[in-house]
Amino acid sequence: MTNNLSDHTGDEPGARATGSGRRPIRSYVVRGGRLTTSQQRALESYSADYVVPFHAAPLNPGELFGNNQPLVVEIGFGMGDSLLAMAKEQADKNFLGIEVHKPGIGKLLLGIAEQGISNIRIINHDAREVMESCFGAGTVDGIQVFFPDPWHKKRHHKRRLIQTPFVNLLVSRLKPGGMLHLATDWEPYAEQLLEVLEANDRLRNCAGTGNYATPGDRPVTKFERRGRKLGHGVWDLRFTRCTD
Repeated sequence: MTNNLSDHTGDEPGARATGSGRRPIRSYVVRGGRLTTSQQRALESYSADYVVPFHAAPLNPGELFGNNQPLVVEIGFGMGDSLLAMAKEQADKNFLGIEVHKPGIGKLLLGIAEQGISNIRIINHDAREVMESCFGAGTVDGIQVFFPDPWHKKRHHKRRLIQTPFVNLLVSRLKPGGMLHLATDWEPYAEQLLEVLEANDRLRNCAGTGNYATPGDRPVTKFERRGRKLGHGVWDLRFTRCTD
């Protein structure tokens, strides 16, 4: 997830005023990182083919991808390395990535073009609004959120993405048997994630109650491998939506 530790929400993409005139609390802040020349060129050259404009209306994945393969949504793909690798390895699935950070989108577009990947689409918008507006109940085969900002300071915990209301929304979009896969490298956040997910009676912990999972088909990044060698932990959580 691409954000920084700041109290300022600013005018983020898709930020809507509430009825009181105040902007909602966001789990991210758009960083002002500069686009590289190649990222800018990729945005200009490939956005029309792979970036889906946000509209507050349901998407039709069959029309979007030209097939009816299972749909996996990744929220906050960062620079896109793991999403690109996953889409390449799992060509029998379609992947829709949601991200607000333009350099990350530009880098992913460059990778898509260079590697000839056809099963990725991108939405540059707030994930809550996308999940609320673009997907109906029980329409998504998998949702993944890898390394969302843990917002370490206690006063920032309200900004954490994975909390009960958002998990309820995600679960409502999953098909029965669909997979919700989370990962974090911050142990206190992992403990909160486990508590929130296990409190949802429509989810089942694939690793058994109280346990964390293996990465499964999640690509392990170079940064993650380096961290593990230094003794840093990573916690994966894999839950399926129970059949109704």
